[in-house]
Amino acid sequence: MLREIKETADFLSSIIKKAPEIGMITGTGLAMLTEKISADFRIPFEKIPNFPTSTVEGHHGNLIGGTISGKYVLALEGRFHLYEGYSPKAVTFPVRVMAMLGVKYLFMSSAAGGLNQQFEMGDLMVITDHINLKGTNPLVGPNLDDFGPRFPDMSRVYDPELIELAGTIALEQRIHLRQGVYVGVLGPSLETPAETRFLKMIGADAVGMSTVSQAIAGVHSGLKILGIVVITNINRPDCMEETSLDAVIAAAKKAGPALSNLWEKIIGRLSFSK
Repeated sequence: MLREIKETADFLSSIIKKAPEIGMITGTGLAMLTEKISADFRIPFEKIPNFPTSTVEGHHGNLIGGTISGKYVLALEGRFHLYEGYSPKAVTFPVRVMAMLGVKYLFMSSAAGGLNQQFEMGDLMVITDHINLKGTNPLVGPNLDDFGPRFPDMSRVYDPELIELAGTIALEQRIHLRQGVYVGVLGPSLETPAETRFLKMIGADAVGMSTVSQAIAGVHSGLKILGIVVITNINRPDCMEETSLDAVIAAAKKAGPALSNLWEKIIGRLSFSK
């Protein structure tokens, strides 16, 4: 795997104009986040050596390199999921490549179901912590010593200073930004009422099928991580309403402008150490 990571990083190094310090991953219906990037290149996943390909509607499946708010970023329009049949290592492969290319920050957005009954559809929630219920971990197997230790500390997966910065900017921009715990499940089936009660009981505020694996690999790689999700529906176990992918995509797109504005301001406010 290390050989493949290096091979992919070398390929991308030949087309990247600047050393990127920010990596971004967008999820279902959230490609609007990448529209503000002044792109040097946009390359489909299938044309990148060793990259998986996205099979989910709402994920465009491109890697973009370019500038936003004066910072050079690598941004994935779409991501990969365990429910697509990929291994945990394949799902987190782009995170490893970004780390090898010199990325220091990993910013992630995704759609999520709301478990906190105070949330409303369309809310933005910054992730303060997560619960891994995927049944697996991307660090299983031989450790990639070039990236991190066998047993990485997970006490601060989501960087407190970045969370505080997101909250400050949200207040300035009058964006209602929630905070909460994200629980990652395998999917692709959505939650039953009983599962929803269980997830609420163990302390989760939102549920989704992504983010957690990438965050674990990011911590192992020494990246500073910030995750912001769009609450695309509210799960009320005593009166569960049917939902669909089309409804999730529509809700994510509606929240896209506020989320895009928030990310743009966060990136602009970052100060890189020399």
